[in-house]
Amino acid sequence: MPEIVSDSPRTRVTRRLRRWLAGGIACSLVSFVFAPQALAAKVENLRLWTAPDHTRLVFDLDSAATAKIFSLDNPERLVIDLAGSDVANAAVSRKFEKLNLEGSAVKSIRTGHQGNDLRVVLDLTRKVNPKDFTLAPNAKYGNRLVVDLEFPGESAVENPIDPIEARIREQEQLAAKRKLKGEPVAAAPNIKASTHPKRDIIIAIDPGHGGEDPGASGPGGTKEKDVVLKIGKRLKRMFDAQPGFKAILTRNSDYYIPLRKRTEIAREQKADFFVSIHADAFNSPRPHGSSVFALSSRGATSETARWLAATENRADLIGGVDGNLSLNDKDEMLRGVLLDLTMTATLNDSLAAGSGVLANLGRMNTLHKRRVEQAGFVVLKSPDIPSLLVETGFISNPKEERSLNSAAYQEKLARSIFTGLENHFERNPPPSSLLAWRRDQARGGKGGEYRIKSGDTLSEVAQRHSVSVSALKRANDMSGNTLRVGQVLKIPRG
Repeated sequence: MPEIVSDSPRTRVTRRLRRWLAGGIACSLVSFVFAPQALAAKVENLRLWTAPDHTRLVFDLDSAATAKIFSLDNPERLVIDLAGSDVANAAVSRKFEKLNLEGSAVKSIRTGHQGNDLRVVLDLTRKVNPKDFTLAPNAKYGNRLVVDLEFPGESAVENPIDPIEARIREQEQLAAKRKLKGEPVAAAPNIKASTHPKRDIIIAIDPGHGGEDPGASGPGGTKEKDVVLKIGKRLKRMFDAQPGFKAILTRNSDYYIPLRKRTEIAREQKADFFVSIHADAFNSPRPHGSSVFALSSRGATSETARWLAATENRADLIGGVDGNLSLNDKDEMLRGVLLDLTMTATLNDSLAAGSGVLANLGRMNTLHKRRVEQAGFVVLKSPDIPSLLVETGFISNPKEERSLNSAAYQEKLARSIFTGLENHFERNPPPSSLLAWRRDQARGGKGGEYRIKSGDTLSEVAQRHSVSVSALKRANDMSGNTLRVGQVLKIPRG
């Protein structure tokens, strides 16, 4: 007979507790042994894009991973350690070696291991400011690590406008803002007329998407980012070939630019107009035709609120792009009124230009909508630059996809946009532009008008026509006494 062991309630609890603890420790040991393997991420791809002011690397991962990034010098290197990670296979390793690094500031890419971590070493040709962030999976991509190598002191645009042209714009915009506020434009009583600058009108052309953001895709595999870049380059050539105009591209190859950065580039370049080019898509192949969008009134209102709320915008330009007008010393109501006035004027200019662009697109393609539509697109929300977004066609429509791939069709689309904007500025040329000078020249010699010559002063012109200086200024809505050669003055009756 077996020995009888006392099995009191206390003994039973103690035994169960020991079994539970033993099992828990065993589970913990199993987790400890297998955790690194379970959490290890595999690098499935590496993509690289180079812009004028930065290079972007995107690591495609099969699961989330953390990264430690640091710089080394003598020679310049950037080290990226991906915790508990590895390259998925030999094919991915070969892709690391075959990436096109031209213009990227990266001379070569090496990989190895630091303990359980994957180490990626970028041998650099110059100093960079690295920034990194991770992205969660979306409809197109899985987990990603994004590393931006920013080039200190470089512009996002390859060929920024001439600094003298930029200064001319600043002077014009400052005068316009002072007039908007009802402030006098200071000037000496008798300032000799300076030579008319005949400046170029700057058009900022924004090919949508780019880099890791392909935009919409057609049934034949055409990517929106590629088509709109080709149209944008054609449009730039047209403006650059036309006297009185100059165009800049927000991107000139396959790289991504954040939406608000696109309008910042236009502002930095003192653009007179901003046009963003896209190719529409829908979940059905049936929709077709071109569209033109301007900012909606609701979008303008919300953007006004955003600018008022954002500290960095309070010191920015209202009614121009030179940064000389600060809102910091204005009360909330005045700031709102100034912004509303500016946004209204900008929106009206956008709608007027958009009607001309839409009319020209309608001559070479069917229109999806026969009027300029309005929406709250971020790229249209610059309070000081008239802006349009042009949907050239539906890339999701097989017929339009084929057309959008045609060089001849791209040329026609670019020509339609160019003609619409050119006609708009012929009717409404900015002050001191070549187009304004030509218009003033054409008016010379008409009764009741006088075209300013070199050396003229306001008092001399008034005396010559037997009118007072104040009457002459009232007739021409002048707040100051500055004259420009070629400027046309209305002569009031004495």
